[in-house]
Amino acid sequence: MSEYQAVGIGNAVVDVISQCDDIFLTRMGIEKGIMQLVERERGEFLYDAMENRHRLPGGSVANTIAGLGALGLSTGFIGRVQDDALGRFYADAMARDGTVFVNAPVRGGELPTSRSMIFVTADGERSMNTYLGISAELGKEDVPDSVAGQSGLLFLEGYLYDKPKGKEAFTEAARACRAGGGKAGIALSDPFCVDRHRDDFRRLVRELDYVIGNEHEWKSLYQTEDLGAALEQAAADSGLVVCTRSGHDVVIVEGEESVSVPVDEITPVDATGAGDQFAAGFLYGVAKGFPLRVSGRMGCIAAAEVIGHYGARPERDVKAMFAADGLI
Repeated sequence: MSEYQAVGIGNAVVDVISQCDDIFLTRMGIEKGIMQLVERERGEFLYDAMENRHRLPGGSVANTIAGLGALGLSTGFIGRVQDDALGRFYADAMARDGTVFVNAPVRGGELPTSRSMIFVTADGERSMNTYLGISAELGKEDVPDSVAGQSGLLFLEGYLYDKPKGKEAFTEAARACRAGGGKAGIALSDPFCVDRHRDDFRRLVRELDYVIGNEHEWKSLYQTEDLGAALEQAAADSGLVVCTRSGHDVVIVEGEESVSVPVDEITPVDATGAGDQFAAGFLYGVAKGFPLRVSGRMGCIAAAEVIGHYGARPERDVKAMFAADGLI
């Protein structure tokens, strides 16, 4: 039996959230509604400009793993933090939420703990300015085979594909997971990341059991504006393909089976983490062996919960929401 029902490998990022208006974004030179990487000096400048800062452990796949833990699965997370104030906060917060933080904070590392300054406007849009710091230095030495090989589900974060050591770590971890009888998959994370590493992503997808991405990421991966053609090729490459489309039906393809799952129309308070929690709900269904349509609906419910409040992790009992919807 697997030691962990789900393990994630990704950027360990402290989310620092603050409310603001469009005028503030313009004044600070922040492009609205996107995630952009910033250097250390810019990150410190934006951090100092934030009012009413609220710290949360973040990172895309880390948020998904936290969501799975909240749903009752045994979970672990592999990521790098510095042995500094933010790094210790991150490790402690993950543990308090019930997820084993596999790697101890790094002592004597050259780079500080990663952080993302997230500015949220009244329309729910989040403008993320992320300084990656030490988390982007994750390599295969940070991924114990004993953890990856004893995971029922392994979930990888596409952002870490920007460095060769991340690619190597992912390939070895996925192989260890599958050799141990688990299922390995990835979140494509970002169409620009896919653009930068298209050939490597395509090779990796062929070694994975499932892949989750949005329509822009799938089109980028297969260099087409025809989403249907992209998903057809994806289904030929990977066992289980999931495509989210903001505000539109989620498309899930496994072999010859294809389902569309409608989403509820909700005005977001904060869209941060919608994709992360969709993945949590969906993977919970996969882990429990539910049909694709049910798993997709679980993903939609989990995403709807998280956009109803500030922050990227669930505040309500999502499993109770599944029950209220007649799914469990």
